[in-house]
Formats: sequence, C-alpha cells, structure tokens
Amino acid sequence: MSVLVVTGTDTGVGKTIVTAAVAAIAAVRGGTVAVVKASQTGVGPNEAGDLADVRRLAGVSDLHEYSRYPDPLSPAAASRVSGLPPVDLYGVADRVRALAKETDLVVVEGAGGLLVRFDDEGTTIADLAHELKAGALVVARPDLGTLNHTALTLESMAHRGVDLVGVVIGSWPAEADLAMRCNVRDLETLAARPLAGVLPAGAGSLHPADFLLTARASLSPALGGTFDAAAFRAIQDPTAR
Repeated sequence: MSVLVVTGTDTGVGKTIVTAAVAAIAAVRGGTVAVVKASQTGVGPNEAGDLADVRRLAGVSDLHEYSRYPDPLSPAAASRVSGLPPVDLYGVADRVRALAKETDLVVVEGAGGLLVRFDDEGTTIADLAHELKAGALVVARPDLGTLNHTALTLESMAHRGVDLVGVVIGSWPAEADLAMRCNVRDLETLAARPLAGVLPAGAGSLHPADFLLTARASLSPALGGTFDAAAFRAIQDPTAR
C-alpha cells in the first residue's frame, strides 16, 4: 500500500485528523511518509491549511499542497470564483507517482466528499484513486444520516473501480446517542467488513505524543494500530444485556 487515498462521506467528517493519524503511525514505525493535499479550499495564501495540522500532529514534514483557493467551496467552484487555474488531477497523479517511487507511503487527502468536483470536467478524488490504482479509506460521521451518505459513497467507489481499504469514524463523542451506537454495526454491514478505526472527538487538539497514542489505539492493525473493532462493537451494542 504505497499510496493511500483518504476521502470522506461529506465535508468536516475528520479526514485531516485521520490522515494525520495514519501518517503518524507510519512515520514512527520507521517508514518514509509523504502527505499530499491535492486542493486546499477556504484558506488564504498566508494561512495555515490542513497540512499544517498534519505537520503539528504527526511530525511529518514531507508535505505537498498542489493548489489553493481562498473561498470555502468545492475546488471547481473555488477555481471559477477566484479566477485561478483549476486542479489538474492527472498532473497530480503524475506527481504522486513520482513521490511513491521515493517514499514508503504517500497519503493523499481529498477535499470534501468522494464526488466533489475538482474542475469543470467533473474529475474527482475517486478518479485520482482509480488513476493511481490506490485504495481509499473512507471517513464517515457517526450520527443520524451517516448510513445513507456512507452507502452512496461506497456504491460510487465500487462503480468506479476504487478499492475500499476501510471505513473510519472520524469523530466519536464521549457520550454517543442511540443512533450512533446502532450505526456501528450498520456501517460495518455496508462496508462488508469491521470498522477500520474510530477517532475520538477532540483528537486534533491533542499534544503530538498523546495524538500518536490515540492514533494507535484508534486505527486497526491493517493501518498500524491496535483498534479492536469487535470489542468496540460489543461495547456500543444497544441490544446487549
């Protein structure tokens, strides 16, 4: 798994924190790690973007942002509004391939959800994953509505020939409601596999050392962590006696 794409079911689901968690674990295990943000929106020229959070939390310095737009819109819309050139997703693919030849793992974070447009031709992060033959890690919300969003995302991935690495819940609250607890099993049913991780709410505000410990505890062994999906499911099961 030299290239991993991190996408989501929506915007604000925790993709950057999950990206940082994957990168932190990979880096501490001794591998070389690069993180790519194909397009950053909603951030001005001199402001800190998502990669700044990855640097702070994961301690990774091999960071690559290939386009930036100041308006908090899809990359395609932000490009039109700003008058800046759109993202060349196939050019991004070439640059990621070059990175992958020199790096043990390249983590590519998308913008918004799976089918958010990067240009007026309609290219998406799903197209990038397909072009790179990279698996995708899907970050989902835990709350009401996530099942439909996740099902649509996974169906679209399958239709486009993008392999699913797993589903991660990007922000799990200290006190989960009934819908969230029921969604654990249903998300696994949709993915046809156990959850690949659950990050606690507020993980992005942790000290880097604490973040690493949290990342390990929150991601599955396939991602370098120790997360036990079966144990988490049993704890959250509202029908358990």
